[in-house]
Amino acid sequence: MPPRDSSPGEPTIIDVAALAGVSIRTVSRVLNHSPRVNDDTRARIQSAIDALNFRPSLRARAMAKGQSLLIGMVHNDRNALVLDSVQRGVGREATRRGYEVICHSVPVGDPAAAADVLDFARRSRVDGLVVMPPVSDMAGLPAALQADHVPAVAISAVPIRGYGAVLLSRERQAAGDVARHLLELGHRRIAMITGPQDMISAIERRAGFVEALADAGLAPVAEVEGDYSLAAGIAAARKVLAASPAPTAIFAANDIMAAGILKVAAERGVPVPAALSVVGFDGSIVADMLTPSLTTVARPFGDMAEMATRQLIDLIEGQALFDTDSPALSLILAESSAAPPIYIAPSSP
Repeated sequence: MPPRDSSPGEPTIIDVAALAGVSIRTVSRVLNHSPRVNDDTRARIQSAIDALNFRPSLRARAMAKGQSLLIGMVHNDRNALVLDSVQRGVGREATRRGYEVICHSVPVGDPAAAADVLDFARRSRVDGLVVMPPVSDMAGLPAALQADHVPAVAISAVPIRGYGAVLLSRERQAAGDVARHLLELGHRRIAMITGPQDMISAIERRAGFVEALADAGLAPVAEVEGDYSLAAGIAAARKVLAASPAPTAIFAANDIMAAGILKVAAERGVPVPAALSVVGFDGSIVADMLTPSLTTVARPFGDMAEMATRQLIDLIEGQALFDTDSPALSLILAESSAAPPIYIAPSSP
């Protein structure tokens, strides 16, 4: 028996075939845009569809093709603000194309992490995966997905072979833009709070920032590694601001740690940006909530996730990929960065 294409009481593909005087298979060919139907028959079937107000069930058609109409999104992001934007982006495109989304958190760093992704794909029966960093950066994962015939599109700060497509988040370049912004303002005593250096995105951000400073003949006056949390930003800021002489600018590798810097500066009576400029990275809604508002690098998480989902569904449905340019990261200037204070030498007694 063919899969039912409607709810009880609604017209079915059987009704369309009966009214048009053709087989169910012929109706199915028209619905799937097959060229194996002549124009007269196609017109008769379309008239029957219009007369019955028939709406084919995407799920029934997917079952006929052996699909689930489910998209998996795998991640390991503890930043709820970033994750929310990504989920919304994936969901927008999936809904538009008739798919549902299942999200799965992967234990990155666990030796069985790649197996965890494969197990999720198998038991959920998703048609493909959107793979977010740092999961996308796990060695061996693209090959494992290929071997298991799981279509996958990734987002990463660096090119990776093996995925159906990779959207590049050019974080090295964006971090370099932060350094150049601070240098143009006149800062020379510049510190950095990095992200975890076992993550490719954090490595890229640090590299871009340090390279741009080196081009100007400088190096960070202080550098502390953080884990992207508020607590890490607070702890690192206390170390950095205790240095003598203190930096006039600090770049934090995400907005949450930058918020920690602002908190410590306020506790110590260090005015921002009059005595200290602070720049973050992510462009999350936190940047506008802070006082002063935070200069930051905006990463269009939602747009990137939406584009990755579009590419994935095109892969699943055998379509050519056209959208291959990744959305640009941009430096958003706000209140937390300004020229450094002018040093006035003490007068002689």
